[in-house]
This record gives sequence, C-alpha cells and structure tokens, in this order.
Amino acid sequence: MKTVLFATGNAHKIEEANEAAQKYGVRFRQVKCGHPEIRADFVDEVAKDSVLGCYAQIKKPLIVEDTGLFIDSLNGFPGVYSAHIYRLLGNKGILRLLSDSKDRRATFHCAISYADEKGVKTFLGSVPGTITTEERGEGGFGYDPIFLPAGYAKTWGEDRLAKKNLSHRVKAVESLCKWLNQQAPPGRKPQ
Repeated sequence: MKTVLFATGNAHKIEEANEAAQKYGVRFRQVKCGHPEIRADFVDEVAKDSVLGCYAQIKKPLIVEDTGLFIDSLNGFPGVYSAHIYRLLGNKGILRLLSDSKDRRATFHCAISYADEKGVKTFLGSVPGTITTEERGEGGFGYDPIFLPAGYAKTWGEDRLAKKNLSHRVKAVESLCKWLNQQAPPGRKPQ
C-alpha cells in the first residue's frame, strides 16, 4: 500500500480520504504543517500555495486539500472562507442569510494539490446541489445537514452513504489516486 502524507489538522478529512483511497491501494497519513493559508478566490489557489509551503517545510511528497461551499445567490460566499464562516455562523447563520432567497443553488468544490521534487499537480472535485431551508440529519459535519446534492432526496447529514460515494473530496481523492498509480516508481521506467 502506498502511503502519502496529508498536511491537515482535520482528522475527518483523513478518514474520508482513506475510505475513498483504500480501493486504489493508497493510504493517507496526517502530518502537521504551520504554513499560513492564503486568501484567494478559489480553492485550487489555496491548495497550491499551501502544498508548496508545506513541501518547503517537510521536504517530502505530500498533499494539501482545500474545500469550499460556493452559494450562487451569495456570489460564491462562503467559498474559500467556508471553514471560518462555519465556525462564526454555523448552518443556522447560512440559512438566515438565505431566508429570503429563492435561488438556493450551491456547489461544493474541492482541490487537492500534490507536491514532490517534480512540482505540483492539482486534482479537482465538485458536487452541485442546493441549500435546504432547514437543517436535516445528524450525520456528517459542517454544512452536510443543509446541503442537498443534485438528484438526491436527502442531505449529506441524512445520508452518509451518498456522501461517501459522491462527495467533492471523494472525486478529487479518486483522481489523485488514479494518477499516483500511473506514476512509475523512482528509478523505473513505465511499461
């Protein structure tokens, strides 16, 4: 099994990534990195900057992931500030911001950037959906109880299995794992 360092303070991200990566023979191991997160317009910019900073500190191949909930009627807010806004407002605050809005479309975006001595490669995953009018379900974390993925009748807070199979992070992790499995081991040419 190939082990990849994952720079994050969020154990839930590691757990979700490991569930998705298992079938590819990849395992993520948490590592701490003190690189400050930049503010940018999209998650791929944050992930790329962070992975470069962490690679400079740790000097080993690793990944950094950034995720954001982008709500159409709020011009993409909370976007790259999603974790911070969740801590400040929570789901109830987001629901209050949308209380008069008929347009409840939103998209979760995830970017995973991998860095090694060759440079940086970024993998993206997105899931469109809508924001519900109330919290639904006790499962998941963060915005899961208010996010209804397109084509589903239950929020991720109500249906953990749907999230496990569909999430933006799972999509990005699977793309990364497929790419990792195509890479030749050092000193060996691809066949």
